[in-house]
Amino acid sequence: MDNLSRRRFLGATAGVAAAMGTGNLLWADEPGAKSQAKAPAPAASDHPPAPPIVRLGSTGIEMSRLGQGTGVHGGERQSDQTRMGFAKLVGLMEHAYARGIRFFDLADLYGTHIYFREALGSMQRDKLAILTKLWWRYDGPEDQTSMPERRQMARTALERFRHELDTDYVDIVLLHCLMRPDWDEHMKPYMEVLSEAKVKGQIRALGCSCHDFGAMQTAAVAPWVDVILGRINVKGGKDVMMDGSREEVEGALRTAKQNGKAIIGMKIFGEGRLADQREASIQYAQQLGLLDAMTIGFHTPDQIDDVLRLMHKYPAKAID
Repeated sequence: MDNLSRRRFLGATAGVAAAMGTGNLLWADEPGAKSQAKAPAPAASDHPPAPPIVRLGSTGIEMSRLGQGTGVHGGERQSDQTRMGFAKLVGLMEHAYARGIRFFDLADLYGTHIYFREALGSMQRDKLAILTKLWWRYDGPEDQTSMPERRQMARTALERFRHELDTDYVDIVLLHCLMRPDWDEHMKPYMEVLSEAKVKGQIRALGCSCHDFGAMQTAAVAPWVDVILGRINVKGGKDVMMDGSREEVEGALRTAKQNGKAIIGMKIFGEGRLADQREASIQYAQQLGLLDAMTIGFHTPDQIDDVLRLMHKYPAKAID
């Protein structure tokens, strides 16, 4: 199939997927999430307001306050989003873009680069922010790989990322899933390579995603970090995918803001565990005064539209 025919095919199937994705809102971990109700797509007049465009801390990056996540139950280069199928996920990304979303949250571990590459063909590259994450654990045990070997593996991974995404630069690259307080020593070879790429203009901002409270505390004060992707939601605690209590995490992120870090919130709905508290969850995230942006792993166009309406209902409080 030639490229033009393939794009037409994907566009047609994505349109069908978008139309079928409306109806009852079903989220990750919500009962019945595998069987989606079908309803006609909403009329253009029903479109929710686009999310505001924000400047991400001091990075100079401009993007939408809401990002489309792609890593629900992610691992081994797949996720709930990739398991939807190529045409449906590409269609969902295109729907997000049509709704004004200009921030896409990817990762090597999720295997979502090539999906976004297809969607990117219909987007304006310089008007959006691409975030991805370096999964370093596949490089082998530390006692079996040297520092130069790890640096070379990081360089190779970054070059592959740019090829998979068909872009000259990536806006944000994070060290993925840090889980120890001394990561700033442990990850030095990767940090050095990422810093080199930033100097060359291949990356605009660096940082980490934290899955441990000690790791978050280190990120909050580490000079190397531009951006923290932190787990934060209205309930707090490990049962809703946070690294500590709400008060503890808020305190660590407030320290990060005082040190000039940009903060992107994730697990706003606790990976679906707070699906029945969506309004309270968005109200909290919007009025917290700590988040520059947030990323949510959507499954259907209706979910995107629902969150956009809630964000419009609860405007973001100015960053403290």
